[in-house]
Amino acid sequence: MANGIKSLRQIQTSRESTQGTASTDYSVWRGIGTLLDARESVFPEEDIGIFGGAGRQYFPKLGAALEMESVEATYEQLPHIFDAGICYAAPTTDTGTGTGYIRTWTEPIVSSDTFASTDLKTYSFKCGDNNEVEKFSFGFVTEFALSGAAGEAWMVNATWTGREVASDSDGFVSVTIPTVEEMLFSKTKLYIDDTTIGNTLVSDTLLGATLNINTGWSAVDTGSGRLDFSFIKQVAPEITLDITFEHNATATAEKAKWRAGTGRLIRLLCEGTALTTAGTYTYKTMTINLAGKWDSFEKIDEQDGNDIVTGHFIVHYNSTANLFAAITVVNQVSSMP
Repeated sequence: MANGIKSLRQIQTSRESTQGTASTDYSVWRGIGTLLDARESVFPEEDIGIFGGAGRQYFPKLGAALEMESVEATYEQLPHIFDAGICYAAPTTDTGTGTGYIRTWTEPIVSSDTFASTDLKTYSFKCGDNNEVEKFSFGFVTEFALSGAAGEAWMVNATWTGREVASDSDGFVSVTIPTVEEMLFSKTKLYIDDTTIGNTLVSDTLLGATLNINTGWSAVDTGSGRLDFSFIKQVAPEITLDITFEHNATATAEKAKWRAGTGRLIRLLCEGTALTTAGTYTYKTMTINLAGKWDSFEKIDEQDGNDIVTGHFIVHYNSTANLFAAITVVNQVSSMP
């Protein structure tokens, strides 16, 4: 019998061709996290003349909950989170001879934009260590967060839901660890505008940011002959953004926009190393486009003696820009493993 060792843990992922059907082509998630067997246990109450009861037990509901803990976000693996939490985004090649592959995830606005469950890319997982490997299928993301601060990398964490957890006697498969590049927060540019997104670069003020997305995707249990969920559906996602500003003229101007209830268009643009061949894009890129309004500003705080202020932004549809939320990632991966 092996004794489990943390450094021998793995999270192996595989994109399902048919939702809910386990796949065989696995890759390694370059991060950390642990799997919870989320089956529900019930011990019925009964008066049978025995102290402590007779151990009668049943499991009315099965499921999996995987917490991918906060790790550095990368251009190569972040699309897994978006494909399983927003919708599948097919890659398009960059124009001309560019070697970049462009993927864009756009949140729906009206009924004609809404996603069917089959628009989501679901995943099979193998999780565990050298002692035990467990598996589940039909994995999708219910919430995730991207956060970063100047001088650090963007970090990502995600919560996955899936069907029944089972022990996997086949164990992990032998896979090649993918090559990845971290998204560095200090390479991020902030744009804030009234009507045209990406028009006004705001320099020397972005100290930190946290994007939280409740994806709206949820599991639905029905009486359909199975104990894990029957299907998934999406309701309205909830998206918020916290930005920490240097307490300067920009922060003062945005507080004025908040007090006036003025809609804002925010772009966060993070660029990495140069693509092998430039096209429309020269660098690996993540672009986050958000429309909405400031909900609140915290009181002035300090960071190493420097005054700062944090604004809380609620993402809502903006009719002028015809925008709710959209994220684009450019990398050099033609097909996600």
